Amino acid sequence: MISEANNDLELEHEIEQELEFSSAYRWQHWIRAVSIVVLTITGFYIAVPFLTPAVNADPTNFMQALMRSWHIIFGFVLISAVMFKSYLFMFGRKHDMERAAFKDILNPKIWIKQIGYYMLISKHPKLSGVYNPIQFMAYATLYIMLFGLIITGLILYVHVYHDGLGAYLYDVMKSIEVMIGGLANVRIIHHILTWGVMLFVLGHIYMAIYNAVFGKEGGMDAIFSGMKWHKKH
Repeated sequence: MISEANNDLELEHEIEQELEFSSAYRWQHWIRAVSIVVLTITGFYIAVPFLTPAVNADPTNFMQALMRSWHIIFGFVLISAVMFKSYLFMFGRKHDMERAAFKDILNPKIWIKQIGYYMLISKHPKLSGVYNPIQFMAYATLYIMLFGLIITGLILYVHVYHDGLGAYLYDVMKSIEVMIGGLANVRIIHHILTWGVMLFVLGHIYMAIYNAVFGKEGGMDAIFSGMKWHKKH
């Protein structure tokens, strides 16, 4: 019992809890996650309806319209979350560690050590920021895809809603549509990017569990509590 207590005291001296993610980061993460799930389900229904509304004598079972409305609502929620996160990354005072991660992208040694860590043949490298180079590039790719989805989604939006915001954005979105090659190409790109985000989500969940198991620093806990465990310097 005495030895166990001594071990606990030693661990307390060796490990400290640090803030990894701010509350603003955590909120936008989960809002973005829920939006992606809803948008994926409703988007696939819009493309290929897979539900049959209850039979009714009155022509009021507008399931396609219902799915489209939820798709649009959560589309604008996702736009808000992405824009807010982009602002935090570029200007947030509590997000210096995110920006600092860019330094490691230019360091080949960090890349080699990080790949070795994922292959279970080396220790995790000491990082300049909160993300390792592979994470940083994966997140950068995700946001490129999200901005692509937002632009193509707005192009499709202005072809359905011609008043208000739709009318305001129509000329700009129409110009981008022409550059892309027409509405058919816009739909194809929107669909391909959706699959890209889905693959990212699967990889993201896998790597989060991987880091939680092998990193033993509370990697999964951090996105809920914001806190992560680190060895004291």
